[in-house]
Amino acid sequence: GSSHLKPFPGDILEFPLNKYFSHFGIYYGERDGVPYVAHLTCRDSETKLLLFGRALKSEVKLDPVEVVGRRYKVRNMLDENHPPRDFYSVVKPAIDDMMGKDITFDILFHNSEHQATLFRYGLKKSTQIEKVYVQILPTWKELFKKKKL
Repeated sequence: GSSHLKPFPGDILEFPLNKYFSHFGIYYGERDGVPYVAHLTCRDSETKLLLFGRALKSEVKLDPVEVVGRRYKVRNMLDENHPPRDFYSVVKPAIDDMMGKDITFDILFHNSEHQATLFRYGLKKSTQIEKVYVQILPTWKELFKKKKL
């Protein structure tokens, strides 16, 4: 049993992976009573992403919610500042158009959270990466200063 509210088409779903990272998708609605999520995923399911990794063969896929994860929550994290775009006239056609096209997954610049916020709000944002940035940026700045990066 999960404690999530029933999502509405266009809602962002967050699937926790571990303490630091989650996978994100857009709730697409039901087909024959099965709830589906549109999400950015590696085409080659064996591809394991390294942190700060890239995967050239990624795409937006439609999968049953349960296949992506049994634990999830609705996370429309930018609603207060950015009005969500209409699902049926904007988001769904954008998802349908993206499906099957090659997308470069980049954990820093184009991950599943970036893709989900791009669909819902029309802008790319990744709160989980911003949190990581806060942690690693001071270290990187030091290395840059010492010309080690």
